[in-house]
Amino acid sequence: MSRRARRNHTPAFKAKVALAAVKGDRTLAQLAEQFDVHPNQITSWKAQLEGSAADVFGPGGGSRIAEPT
Repeated sequence: MSRRARRNHTPAFKAKVALAAVKGDRTLAQLAEQFDVHPNQITSWKAQLEGSAADVFGPGGGSRIAEPT
């Protein structure tokens, strides 16, 4: 059995997977199959998203988003 080459996922892909996990309408096993990543990786990305979500609304958070006028 050969090992798969190491893959580097984009931040956008990680966010997409983590948001799908937060939504909770599918199991980790279903998400892992859909996105072809290990369930432990999904759990890790979900925890990172939940841990840093408050930063978006803090000082300087969301600075890449245009301010409403």
